[in-house]
Amino acid sequence: MDTIQHLLYDFLISAGLSETSSKYLNMLALLIGALIIIFIVDFIMRKLLINAFTVFAHQSKSKFDNILVKNKVTRNIAHIIPLIIAIEFIPTVFIDFDYFENIIEKGLQVYAIVLTLWIVRSVFNSIKDYLKTLPRFKDKPVDSYIQVFMIFAWIIGVFSIFAIITGISFWKFATTLGAASAIIILVFRDTILGFVASIQVSINDMVRIGDWITFDKYGADGDVVEINLSTVKVQNFDKTITTIPTYALISDSFKNWRGMSDSGGRRIKRSIILKASSIKYLNPEAAEKLKSIQLISTYLTESQKSIAKYNQEHDIDKSVLINGRNLTNLGVFRKYIQFFIEYHSVINKVMSIMIRQLAPTAQGLPLEIYAFSSDKRWVNYEYIMSDIFDHSLAAVRYFGLEVYELNTIGA
Repeated sequence: MDTIQHLLYDFLISAGLSETSSKYLNMLALLIGALIIIFIVDFIMRKLLINAFTVFAHQSKSKFDNILVKNKVTRNIAHIIPLIIAIEFIPTVFIDFDYFENIIEKGLQVYAIVLTLWIVRSVFNSIKDYLKTLPRFKDKPVDSYIQVFMIFAWIIGVFSIFAIITGISFWKFATTLGAASAIIILVFRDTILGFVASIQVSINDMVRIGDWITFDKYGADGDVVEINLSTVKVQNFDKTITTIPTYALISDSFKNWRGMSDSGGRRIKRSIILKASSIKYLNPEAAEKLKSIQLISTYLTESQKSIAKYNQEHDIDKSVLINGRNLTNLGVFRKYIQFFIEYHSVINKVMSIMIRQLAPTAQGLPLEIYAFSSDKRWVNYEYIMSDIFDHSLAAVRYFGLEVYELNTIGA
């Protein structure tokens, strides 16, 4: 080895060059030779390892090895052998230059740490991608946990690099930084809050990837597409992306529509406001006319018999319509809408169906339709609700009722 180290040096000395020039030229020649060897080995290792692993991945039934190739795990691992060779060449190349040898050694040690972090990152990215292919992990915030681990890995790596460069031991360097923990906490405040929030979100199952959430404070209304350590990405229905801080999920109020999605229907809850002045009792002639409406024909017949029997048994004076029991146009209309909803093909019959009066307002009497559409898809849901209210609003006039409309003419 000593002969190789000084082969060019001895030749240059014999050729009449100075000792200093001979040493520098000798070092330069050895460095060029070492770099050529390292690059050749690196090229060969990458080709062999990547090709061999790619063939193995294609033959294997598991998806994980394909993901390893995709995330360049084998490419990063292939750099290990050239790195070892480079470390071995240092004493030979810089035999006469201790100062340069020390700098290059530290540089290679730093590179070794960075390479290790690259390998760890690519492996954990592969694990993350693989877990996302599994149904039980598909909607979990796996990104958050990977990011937390990588933050700690990079912190240890940076500490190690500074320790190598400064010559201070790792533990002494870490202890010194421990005194500045308040500053570190301040710098990584959002990261720490995000980490805590992501754990709580996962444990309490508050949000999953794919959930529809509404977050008014941030203008978000759409599907969660990504949950990571610091942010939650929501793709709104207009295809825009809203980014929400992860810790906002536990510090602010938002609406998760998963319960609706997992249930048997999507709620319809909307009112028709009727003019109070149009509400009246039905006289026998009006009631007979309404019997032509098939949905309530039987109901009217049975109700009239029941009311007539009650009034007769209690000797009610029916010369005044208000006396005793009576049918009202609002009551019959309410019953008609209930039958219409109950017979509607896309209304979930198992879930609540209710047609109710709300408290009267200055505009009139709200009549609320409360039911659940069995089709939960947004477009179809809106179509179903529109169909119901198209029919209900058009049916109002058949019962002698009027819908409230604000008249601004002359105001």
